[in-house]
Amino acid sequence: MSQIKQITARAIPLVGDDIDTDRIIPARFLRCVTFEGLGKEVFKDDRQQASGNHPFDAPQYQGANILVTNANFGCGSSREHAPQSLAKWGIKAIIAESFAEIFFGNCVVLGLPCLKIEPEVSRKLQQDIANLPDQQITIDLENLSVTWSGGSAKVTIDEGSRQSLLSGTWDSCAQLLKNKTAIDSTSKKIPYLAWR
Repeated sequence: MSQIKQITARAIPLVGDDIDTDRIIPARFLRCVTFEGLGKEVFKDDRQQASGNHPFDAPQYQGANILVTNANFGCGSSREHAPQSLAKWGIKAIIAESFAEIFFGNCVVLGLPCLKIEPEVSRKLQQDIANLPDQQITIDLENLSVTWSGGSAKVTIDEGSRQSLLSGTWDSCAQLLKNKTAIDSTSKKIPYLAWR
């Protein structure tokens, strides 16, 4: 199981409140059979409307793995394609002022930490990233902090999600594989499974 304790990477600032899942991945991409290829479609309509001036198209943010945004990120419909598309693009953690609840849960089950930060700190961090896009940002889940060249701040995440990321238990498939013997033993005790 993959434990997530610290992430150090370059970041991408995405300014705006109420960025919904339809903007993150437009509905026409929900017909895919797998999530492969969704990364290149992330923010597709926003990027087209911005004519190359969207942060996800900016050369200085290519390869960045931490997304820094504002309030109510991931609101709207509960499509799991939204966090999948961000992860496929390369995002490994998201820092925002707040998150939509279902989006948050869909991220955590992918091992994609969603950390809350105060609004004024979010705006300062976004500006500092824009001023120095090559800097490394460090998220420390054990100490609940984010550090960058221009400062550091506390971040928050609910304790259950934090513990699942730190321990690696966010990965339900890995948990099942790790506990195969116990699962087999339990299934032999369930009477209706013997009817097959």
